[in-house]
Amino acid sequence: MGRLSEGLVYVDEHLVVFDKPAGLLAVPGRGEDKQDCLSARARELWPDALVVHRLDMATSGLFLMARGIAMQRRLGRAFEQRRVDKRYVAVVAGDLAAASGTITLPIGADWPNRPAQKVDHDAGKPSVTHWRVLSRTPSATQVELEPVTGRTHQLRVHLQAIGHAILGDALYAPPEVLDLAPRLLLHATRLALQHPASDEPLVFDSPAPF
Repeated sequence: MGRLSEGLVYVDEHLVVFDKPAGLLAVPGRGEDKQDCLSARARELWPDALVVHRLDMATSGLFLMARGIAMQRRLGRAFEQRRVDKRYVAVVAGDLAAASGTITLPIGADWPNRPAQKVDHDAGKPSVTHWRVLSRTPSATQVELEPVTGRTHQLRVHLQAIGHAILGDALYAPPEVLDLAPRLLLHATRLALQHPASDEPLVFDSPAPF
């Protein structure tokens, strides 16, 4: 398995699930220096592996790929129809006052500051994030996040917008919050879905490494 041996969670003839490390691109970026990525490494072993969804380079955790066009279409529809349960764990600055809540701020591109996104009440797309407190310290809160929609940087933008940026977030955290962690403290911890061929329930869990 080479470079993928430690990150492989599950594989069958229809799909592959990986545990992506922080700092590795999920899909290729622009430029020759951004071609090494998890999806390219996967195709070295499974040439039919195709991208279904994305994770930010700075985010670690569970990443699903389809094997073949038919499975890509089925899994793509499952994501579009919100039949895939995605959960994340993050550590955010400050003490969230409540035990849980929902953020419903619209998100759009921040064109002058690409690739950043922003809350945009005029042109942004509807965006919904549920959150639940897992633990607290005087200066930070660990939360479980459930994105109902899948906007670019949704979790990072939503938490920054309510005054609780994710620790180590180089795009959205103020300097004092960025410096509190050596990486973005955001991890894709759970994927739950029906198998695209058998309809059997699949649940994958990856504990947050922070």
